[in-house]
Amino acid sequence: MKLTLEGLKNQQAWEKAGITLPAYDVAAVAERTRKNPVWVHLGVGNIFRIFLGGIAEQLIADGQMDKGITCVELFDYDLVDKIYDPYDNLVLAVTLHGDGATEKKVLGSLTEAVKGQSFDEEKWNRLKEIFREPGLQMISLTITEKGYALKGADGGYFAFVKEDIEKGPEKAVGAMAVVTAMLLERYHNGKSPLALVSMDNCSQNGANFRRSVLEMAEEWKKRGFVDEGFLSYVSDESAVSFPWTMIDKITPRPSEKVADELEAAGVEGMQPVITSKSTYIAPFVNAEGPQYLVVEDSFPNGRPAMEKAGVYMTSRDTVNKCEKMKVTVCLNPIHTALGPYGCLLEYELFADEMKDPDMLELARQVGYVEGMEVVPDPGILSPKAFLDELIQERFPNAYLGDTTQRLCVDVSQGIGIRFGETVKAYVAKYGDAKKLNAIPIAIAGWLRYLLGVDDAGNRYELAPDPMVPEMQERMADIVVGDSSSFKDQLKGILSNENIFAIDLYKAGIGEKIEDIFREEIAGPGAVRKTVKKYLAK
Repeated sequence: MKLTLEGLKNQQAWEKAGITLPAYDVAAVAERTRKNPVWVHLGVGNIFRIFLGGIAEQLIADGQMDKGITCVELFDYDLVDKIYDPYDNLVLAVTLHGDGATEKKVLGSLTEAVKGQSFDEEKWNRLKEIFREPGLQMISLTITEKGYALKGADGGYFAFVKEDIEKGPEKAVGAMAVVTAMLLERYHNGKSPLALVSMDNCSQNGANFRRSVLEMAEEWKKRGFVDEGFLSYVSDESAVSFPWTMIDKITPRPSEKVADELEAAGVEGMQPVITSKSTYIAPFVNAEGPQYLVVEDSFPNGRPAMEKAGVYMTSRDTVNKCEKMKVTVCLNPIHTALGPYGCLLEYELFADEMKDPDMLELARQVGYVEGMEVVPDPGILSPKAFLDELIQERFPNAYLGDTTQRLCVDVSQGIGIRFGETVKAYVAKYGDAKKLNAIPIAIAGWLRYLLGVDDAGNRYELAPDPMVPEMQERMADIVVGDSSSFKDQLKGILSNENIFAIDLYKAGIGEKIEDIFREEIAGPGAVRKTVKKYLAK
């Protein structure tokens, strides 16, 4: 069995393997979509393929939509060459339940894969053609938190952003520049309305997205690339909206075990590949069953009936509360607290770390104790029930194979949201954040993790994070096993509001984090000993 349109014709074999196939004409849907795209997605990795692709799949299967999603990749072009084109854009979705049961389903909702390359005239023109389509309703994105950033920790533009600003729309490379360039194309061809929908784990993601697009547009206007009318177009949310969202579905890297099982069942070519940009991806996507998508219902050109596929369509205020509940209290802070400690304590799988009494207590204190005191209640979801499901069912799901290393990817880009918002809430409520205990432990653990030496004294490789070189340079003189080597190296980090969204010394916890960190570098076993000590306070 091959995961191609031709391969799907052998329906009996797929059925025998327990894999559900699309019940509609995949090729016909793809052709309709190519002619009149309605939904475009930027950032075509795993969570998009199984979650948003699954939403579109359900809508097509139920007759709620007759077109699929046009997929655009702006960063790792190998994804198109290695995962989309060879498989006719099909995805094999594998849902891993906590009891070991699996559901396998082929999705046909991803209909075209385009490389968003301004340096390739043919591909760039195809992207322009898509964005000129008057019936285009929404552009969704999963490009990670760092994809929206224009500036580094020093407040200056990243080098690639400077180039995008100076070279203008026709030479755009970064995601924000490409989006702005495509909006310019739309502006010049009828000014049709459009919704730009970030589905990344950023606090107030729609506002961040809008801010970056407007800043790019303003810089281009200063250089004569765009006119005042374009600025008015992208600034008018009745024409170009930026709905806020909250998305949640744990989607770990593809499991080799799942690949082996699929091949044993007769499906060819399922092994994961590593792209030139170090993306670990496969023709299938494995993920947990639970999923949540909450979207502000602001779509000036109409939208797919996403509520028919389990999406919560609601107000901006409700989305904001759901997002804060998840990103600043329930899920992401626990991932960010336990990921680094998992590496330090030699846990490969997050589910195994969740069996560790100390780590479970850290998770409990971060979520139930410190977070719940300031969590907003969105009404449509219960914060406590959401956290209960995470702690009792989702995090311990060993079949997901989620790794502690994955939880350490790009921590510097999200730690200000995941902990900084709670710190700020405590400062607002009490005048300072000195009541916090677990969050300082978590921040100290991340900094200790950056030294690249575990609690037994073994070296390990750090997960990808754009700020790692800068952080390691600041901490270069700190030696594990020599507490006296730690002096004031963390001052510039813990006071950096670009990292934590607040000066942690002014918040009253900078010194506490330093104390914990100092004890954690004392020598072998110091991390475990220190965590136990401070959790008991």
